Amino acid sequence: MNFIGKSVPRKEGRKKVTGAALYVDDLTFPGMLHGATVRSTIARGRIKNISFEGDIPWEEFTIVTAKDTPGENYVALILNDQPYLASEDINHPEEPIVLLAHPDKYLLEEARRNVRIETEELPAIFSLEDSLARKEIVWGDDNVFKSFLVDKGNVDDVWGRADHIVEGEYHTGAQEQLYIENNGMVAIANPRDGVTVWGSMQCPYYVHKALVKLFAQPEDRVRVIQTETGGGFGGKEEYPSLIAGHAGLLALKSGKPVKIIYDRAEDMVATTKRHPSRTRHKTAVTRDGKLLAMEIVFVIDGGAYCTLSPVVLSRGTIHAAGPYSCPNVRIRSQAVATNVPPHGAFRGFGAPQSIFALERQMDRVAQAVGLTPEEFRRRNFVQEGQTTATSQVIREKVEMEALLDRALDLTDYRAKRERFAADNPSSRVKKGIGFASFMHGAGFTGSGEVYLASVVGAEATPEGRVRILAASTEIGQGTNTIFAQIAAEALGLDYDLIEVTQPDTGNVPNSGPTVASRTCMVVGKLVESAVLGLKQTLIATVHLKEGYTRSEFQRACAEYIKAHGPLKSYSKYQPPPNVFWDDEKYQGDAYGTYAWAVYVAEVTVDLLTYEAHVQDFVAVQEVGKVINPVLAAGQIEGGVAQAIGFTLFENVVWANGRMANNQMTNYIIPTPADIPPIRVYFEENPYAYGPAGAKGIGELPMDGAAPAILSAIENATGVRISHVPLMPEALMESLIC
Repeated sequence: MNFIGKSVPRKEGRKKVTGAALYVDDLTFPGMLHGATVRSTIARGRIKNISFEGDIPWEEFTIVTAKDTPGENYVALILNDQPYLASEDINHPEEPIVLLAHPDKYLLEEARRNVRIETEELPAIFSLEDSLARKEIVWGDDNVFKSFLVDKGNVDDVWGRADHIVEGEYHTGAQEQLYIENNGMVAIANPRDGVTVWGSMQCPYYVHKALVKLFAQPEDRVRVIQTETGGGFGGKEEYPSLIAGHAGLLALKSGKPVKIIYDRAEDMVATTKRHPSRTRHKTAVTRDGKLLAMEIVFVIDGGAYCTLSPVVLSRGTIHAAGPYSCPNVRIRSQAVATNVPPHGAFRGFGAPQSIFALERQMDRVAQAVGLTPEEFRRRNFVQEGQTTATSQVIREKVEMEALLDRALDLTDYRAKRERFAADNPSSRVKKGIGFASFMHGAGFTGSGEVYLASVVGAEATPEGRVRILAASTEIGQGTNTIFAQIAAEALGLDYDLIEVTQPDTGNVPNSGPTVASRTCMVVGKLVESAVLGLKQTLIATVHLKEGYTRSEFQRACAEYIKAHGPLKSYSKYQPPPNVFWDDEKYQGDAYGTYAWAVYVAEVTVDLLTYEAHVQDFVAVQEVGKVINPVLAAGQIEGGVAQAIGFTLFENVVWANGRMANNQMTNYIIPTPADIPPIRVYFEENPYAYGPAGAKGIGELPMDGAAPAILSAIENATGVRISHVPLMPEALMESLIC
């Protein structure tokens, strides 16, 4: 009964391929209405009047405005600053103001176009540079959502004795999550039964917390049920709370079920994106290539409301100094406000932005010192016993040099650098190869996991099946499958005896959000502990002996339940020993462990069209024990594909704070024709506090592709690029100028 390390069939696979899986838009209820949102057309201003015009039977419509909220008119999250519906002030384009519901969704669309919102427009800020300059003080005395300071050693004493000081500035743009299934919710709400919502989401208990505040209801009268979810990537972390609230408000006022499903244009224009960023580096180094000091200023654009900007900023800050040993590090970071729709979580949340800047800076420093990029990194990789930027002592075996060697060998890196340099200089197509080395922390930062206090349950049935009770969601990444593998391995049972219960706040405990590369490592460990609790209970009550067979386990479950009632076991998160974090100083063990990686990209650059194409990509990573090789490789391949989009294709065009290219015809993502073979390789160094030794993996592949690809483009063209996305027109400008 060994299931760890095997590519078993996906638990939900059959239902999905046969069409039996139900997504939110597949759900219908008797008397159900369709809901729609009327939004602001300006970036900043005040609401003067709302009128309902046209040849519309308005008496048939359910209409909700801010005055109809029974509880708090804010999405409960971190700062509680984002209203469900604007009441007086407008702070971004597409801000929700009025909700409508009607049985006929086509008449509903006509009605939405005939709601008139009279406003007084006010000056707005559209970029983080303008926000930092504070040309207009829009948010009172402070336009900063959050700031952090990481301080290690004494940076100020280093500059005078450094042999080289290298400075650089780097920028990353917004990116749309573009999950395959749009956002959607169905709600039933009434004074007798409370509020129940079904929807596409990553974090049921986030939605639950928000609805409790909105409807002023006790926790047991709010129920949140996850339906099958077609992708999330962070875009369905906190935003579903807003849609759930809207559907619930309409349901409460109408007395009928209400469904709200965004079309693609609305989903793209109104929901969160990856935070744009600006990073400034100042690096001191010796003549032989040893890092002396890093001073880093990292700024992200939070948009109009805080949402998850503090946690995005936190991770970006901690990862800004990368997998390198440097005795003196100072990182200052800020999340600033602008009048664009709030930015939110997106795979890697903050780390892809700051790691991009770091790896581009490391290439620049290597060049200044006169070393190859790989040799410079070898001299500075962090080793076991050394410390990170937050003064975390690395207590695990880290083999970045071995990862680098393997990645370079697999790509024939050195020979290709020589061959590409010798190519015909008059050739229209230039070739290049480059790499990035990086790490990604698994789980919530610092004391985050302790604060969450996640709980997982396991329940045995009289038939001897085991149900996993967790709020962690299956959103395409394989949660249900790996939980079942972990449980089956721990119990020594068949994989088909394990069931994973649908996340439903009425039935499962809060195992925390499905984010932050924590599902397998953190929640999976709780799954392992919970099922072992079942086994221990059966052995302690003499219903089962060690070395049992499948039939003996099933019989023991039936006998126990008949004699004692339900057989359940719960496991609550406990931090690993010797993990300490100081929230005030922002120092200590930022994560229990890290995944480590080296990615190599090979590109061609067409000097006629100025298009860059990735021809080959190798991803080598150490992620602890691999639970399911096919799913793990799929996570890497998918993350790299998204990162290629982030690097070369996905350009959010802003017009007065509004996304102007909010369709799949003009927001371009890479197609299969644009994705090269992605060759994935794993090194295994089991982590003692992960299930069977596993670490987190989901976000890691988003971090390394952009700097590797730009390093390859620089190798091909000789031009240093310091921003993504790199569109052909920007590459043309860089090459011509």
